[in-house]
Amino acid sequence: MKSDSNLIMPLAIFFASIIAAYILGNAIMRFKNEDRYIAVKGFSEKEVKADLVIWTIKIKMADNDLVQGNADLAQAKAKVINFLTNKGIKTNEITSKDIMVIDNEANENFGNHVIRVRYIIEETVEVRSNNVDLVQGISRMTSELLNACVALSTKNDWQGSGLRYIFTKLSDIKPTMIVEAINNAEKAATEFAKESNTSLGKLRRASQGLFSIQDRDESLAGGGEGGGYDSGTSQLFKKVRVVISADYSLD
Repeated sequence: MKSDSNLIMPLAIFFASIIAAYILGNAIMRFKNEDRYIAVKGFSEKEVKADLVIWTIKIKMADNDLVQGNADLAQAKAKVINFLTNKGIKTNEITSKDIMVIDNEANENFGNHVIRVRYIIEETVEVRSNNVDLVQGISRMTSELLNACVALSTKNDWQGSGLRYIFTKLSDIKPTMIVEAINNAEKAATEFAKESNTSLGKLRRASQGLFSIQDRDESLAGGGEGGGYDSGTSQLFKKVRVVISADYSLD
């Protein structure tokens, strides 16, 4: 009995070693297989039309008499609002901003210069509307106001226009764009696997970049892949873009 007991112990150790080696081998093989993957990117880009326009109109008056200048400004503002409503803009789409008065006599920057007009009085009228085409068309008719002796200037002169076009319906197109970006990432991964004589496995990880909205003819600069900002608002048509980063296993 003692000799049998001495034999059982080495056999048990032997078989345990075989089983452990088998399990370890499978674990190493599984680790190597799981470590083989490809990282790809897929993007989706869509052209959209702005659905909100903001038109900033600045009315300016110059006078040595503050009271008279303010009265003239009020008349000019009434002409502007009458012009806008007659062209089809609703009154609830028109907002008046605060009046700003510049006293040139109190302005130290003028120094010893001769002051021809003491007061510069400005008031801003803002149109905010979803009727983008209507407002765009009316903005080209402001010569009628000039003919009525109303002095206008645009608040965003550096843009060449007092109009700002904004796309607000990003949430409506997000789902389809994300799906398209993921599909494009999978296509890129499949093509790589095909050229590498391997087969594509499961999706391991995916991360979505930020959506970017930019003017259609504006180059994407500094926004990174996937973007992360709303850029220009000077054009009616926009480009919406998103990038998806994805890792796929290789079988």
